[in-house]
Amino acid sequence: MKEINRIINAFENARKNQLRSALVTVVHVDGSSYRRPGARMLVMEDGQFTGAISGGCLEGDALRKAMLSLSQQQKKLVTYNTNNEEDAAIGLQLGCEGIIRVLFEPINFEELNNPIELLKKAVSKRQEAALVVLFSLENKRNNQPGTVILLDETGIVSGDIPYPELQDEILKDAQDSFRQKKSSFKNYTTQKFSVTAFIEFLKPPVSLVIVGAGNDAIPMMQIADSVGWDVTVVDGRNTHAKKERFKTACQVMVSTPEEVLDNILVDNYTAFVLMTHNYNYDLAMLKSLLKKDINYIGILGPRKKLDKMLNDLKEEGIDLKEKQVKRIFGPAGLEIGAETPEEIALSIIAEIKASFAEKTGGSLRNKKEVIHSRKDALIIMRELL
Repeated sequence: MKEINRIINAFENARKNQLRSALVTVVHVDGSSYRRPGARMLVMEDGQFTGAISGGCLEGDALRKAMLSLSQQQKKLVTYNTNNEEDAAIGLQLGCEGIIRVLFEPINFEELNNPIELLKKAVSKRQEAALVVLFSLENKRNNQPGTVILLDETGIVSGDIPYPELQDEILKDAQDSFRQKKSSFKNYTTQKFSVTAFIEFLKPPVSLVIVGAGNDAIPMMQIADSVGWDVTVVDGRNTHAKKERFKTACQVMVSTPEEVLDNILVDNYTAFVLMTHNYNYDLAMLKSLLKKDINYIGILGPRKKLDKMLNDLKEEGIDLKEKQVKRIFGPAGLEIGAETPEEIALSIIAEIKASFAEKTGGSLRNKKEVIHSRKDALIIMRELL
């Protein structure tokens, strides 16, 4: 979401300065690529751009094609074949061994539901959403449909599908993205045309609640902020929980453990890390958190600290279920040999990311399969005759 927010801010600045802009989106990848579908960049007519669609390999050529799209005011689909180092469309030795399809969309400031406005609606609330981008693989040179609708988790649809006969099918497939919690690709073929949909499942950023406002919480906040997470810092000490100490945090609170959850929205993407260095505060906080379905509760400190906490809870008559225990990570963090506060913060942030992505956090060189499953890029064919 951080990249989307940066693109939205860049768009608002461009509109303020009356600069035309084009949105560039990776809509499909077959094989390997540095960035996956949903990667975006916004190109302004003065040559400035925000965001990225690759590791730097494609941006130069994409910039030129975005300028052409702007001058012609036409949506275009471009295929970059990085399997072929002599591909005239690129002229670069990328080495990623993939086919990358990129959509170029000039943005109309006056259009109520232009692609940027749909992205703004997607990030305006902390909720899940499905964004539908349509493109034609058969008629790449013709004007493309582009980013057409946004479906939010309440069922509200923004935008219009330019093919009335596909309305029900596309909305049904978008709803399936919510159930499966993943993006998908669908091709719809009728007697008149064939169009492919990139149905992008958008989820809110991780909300990290750092319980503890000591000096070691500062690098935790900084790293979380750098990857685009929302950060809240909580402590019972007003001498430590100060906004000037945690400038990039969304919220800094002075609170008792029992009142913390009254002031924080908890959802499926919320993680807590208990690091006050005050055993009683952390224990009371843990007791409060176990009443909620929180997917990650990290405990800073040695294993014997967590064992003592669980034993104390048991003596209070709180018998934890296996499901609850699995959500407690103590000692918090991946084993990377961390020693300094910055390294410890890195290991914990990495563990939270791996946990939410349902990954083990192991070394990629030991992975037998490809990094990104080829099944996720499969285009499901639908014949609507």
